[in-house]
Amino acid sequence: MIVRVVTHPEIVVDPAVPVPRWHLSEVGVARMRAYARRVPAPGAVWSSDETKAIEAAGLLAAWHGLPVAVHPGLAEIDRSGTGYLPHDEHFAVADQAFANPHTSIRGWERIADAQARMVAATEAILATHRTGDLALVCHGGVATLLLCHMLRVPIDRTLDQPRGGCAWSFDANTRQVLTQWEPIEAA
Repeated sequence: MIVRVVTHPEIVVDPAVPVPRWHLSEVGVARMRAYARRVPAPGAVWSSDETKAIEAAGLLAAWHGLPVAVHPGLAEIDRSGTGYLPHDEHFAVADQAFANPHTSIRGWERIADAQARMVAATEAILATHRTGDLALVCHGGVATLLLCHMLRVPIDRTLDQPRGGCAWSFDANTRQVLTQWEPIEAA
């Protein structure tokens, strides 16, 4: 069984809306629809409980006639301590947080805790899934943390996705990484 870890594509950034409630942009919707048409049908589609991931998972699941299951453990790193940050500031704080995974930076969830949560959610989903491949639709930060775990390497931001709307995969039985980050157009 193959598990595809897919991150939501482009979003509408609205500082007046809490980050977990942001929606996919028109470009993000188009990219996700194209991905759904190309990817082999999964046996199940799981999403975080954040709007942008649910929308992306919904596009994938609908194309294959499947429902979307939601697991809150697939949510992005909790950044509610700061809320919205402008692009450059966000990435500076993310760099600092990944470099100090056991410390809360500016009130963000500790990166080590986010990794443990993402791994536990993935293992819980795998424990209940019986047939077909899986798609886990989530976010770049936690997907990178899961990739580090599956590669058995320390947390490393250099393993982050090159852009939103990427995917990597692993074998559910061996936990061996099969592919690393690819834009969903190539995945």
